[in-house]
Amino acid sequence: MALPKYYELMLPLLKLASDEKEHYIREAIDKLAETLHISEGERKELLPSGKQAVFDNRAGWARTYMAKAGLLENTRRGYFRITQRGLEVLQQNPAEINT
Repeated sequence: MALPKYYELMLPLLKLASDEKEHYIREAIDKLAETLHISEGERKELLPSGKQAVFDNRAGWARTYMAKAGLLENTRRGYFRITQRGLEVLQQNPAEINT
């Protein structure tokens, strides 16, 4: 199975944050991997630079783009929370979210 692209992680990440609590990105990435059944081998796959895992990088970009769109807010370094706009988008039950 190919790793999901960053935009394919947007909706699952927004759903994870729908509890309106503050989330630590590292824990969110772990929960996403578990929810999406990403194997340990796939989790360890590195970017060409060899410095970061592909899945972690893509989840980070998903968070970044959703923060720029106002769906998530960065509350402090490494932490985020869903916004009112993010909750409204989820209420519309979208099939996907993309850039």
